[in-house]
Amino acid sequence: MRTKICGITSYEDAMLAINAGADALGFVFYEKSPRYVTQQQARDIIKMLPPFIEKVALFVNEDAQTIDSVCQSVGATLAQLHFEASADLCKSLKTPHIKVIRAQSAQDIVRHSEEYRLVDAYCEAYGGAGKRINIEWFEDVDCSKIILAGGLNAQNVASLKAYGFYGVDVSSGVEASYGVKDATQVKNFIRNAR
Repeated sequence: MRTKICGITSYEDAMLAINAGADALGFVFYEKSPRYVTQQQARDIIKMLPPFIEKVALFVNEDAQTIDSVCQSVGATLAQLHFEASADLCKSLKTPHIKVIRAQSAQDIVRHSEEYRLVDAYCEAYGGAGKRINIEWFEDVDCSKIILAGGLNAQNVASLKAYGFYGVDVSSGVEASYGVKDATQVKNFIRNAR
């Protein structure tokens, strides 16, 4: 499974994740998140990163112009839409993007099944709550275009291999504190996901 380490707030944590084998890093542009980074902070981190790493910018309730502008400004390669983005918004985006499904039922996980999507457990807050989704919902579902998030950590990620997820996304499950990654947890998470 491919791995994304989200909630990156420092160059040190970015390189820790990359050196451990992460395929993608997530930068949160949602001011209410304890992992929020400013455009300047993200730009300073991203400009020092090595090539071939996906740099994902996470947005909540923003318009297409803002999303494109921020991604271009900081050097993000993918926008993660952590809200119910309209078809019109998605069509008008110039930046490659991925939708997030905040699943409340088994029916939710098959929405947008023709495209790659990130499936997270529903909670009132947007992301980072560490709530685990009901894994039984994925039995007999084609998971090859799903990136799973929510309540994952180094101890439980290996149990997901049988489902055939495209990837996994973790933030709070590998943290020492909000926005600060724990080196051992990051390394173990990526190793166990592989």
